[in-house]
This record gives sequence, C-alpha cells and structure tokens, in this order.
Amino acid sequence: MLKPLGSRIVIEKKEQEKTTKSGIVLTDSAKENSNEGEVVAVGPGRLLDNGQRVAPEVQVGDRVVFQQYAGTEVKRNDKKYLVLDVEEVLAIIEA
Repeated sequence: MLKPLGSRIVIEKKEQEKTTKSGIVLTDSAKENSNEGEVVAVGPGRLLDNGQRVAPEVQVGDRVVFQQYAGTEVKRNDKKYLVLDVEEVLAIIEA
C-alpha cells in the first residue's frame, strides 16, 4: 500500500457509470474523467514553520470530490490510485 507524506492523501478513483439513466451505453471516448473517489490513506499533515502539524480535514473512508486534473496517478496491484495534496480536495460527499 502507498503511505502518503506530509499533507498528501491517496484516493481510489471511482469510475463513472458506463450507461446513462436512460440505458444508453457510453464509450470510453464519451466518458468524462471521474473526479470522485474514496480516501484510502492520509499523510500526517502539513508541517508549519513553528514545527506543529496541521491534521488533514479528510480521513480514510471519506468519499471526496477533487479537482479535475489534480494529483498523480499511480497503478499498484491492478488498481489505479491518485496521490494528491489535501488542498486539491473540493468537498467531502456525505451520505
């Protein structure tokens, strides 16, 4: 598993549905990149100049929305993960 450093987090991207609500099947070229995912690892937080750490606002298990082209994509064990800075997260999706 990946262990993020500083204020970075690791997200498992959720793929968009391949069919619309009306039943139309979308091809890969018609689908947009998904900007939703589940947090699977969280770094210790940002280090301030005075030596204190600021804990991230997200935690493992949170479903989040992030910026469209944020982070770096990493493939491990046939799964795609996204490593990004916690500041690139736009919102937490609540149930």
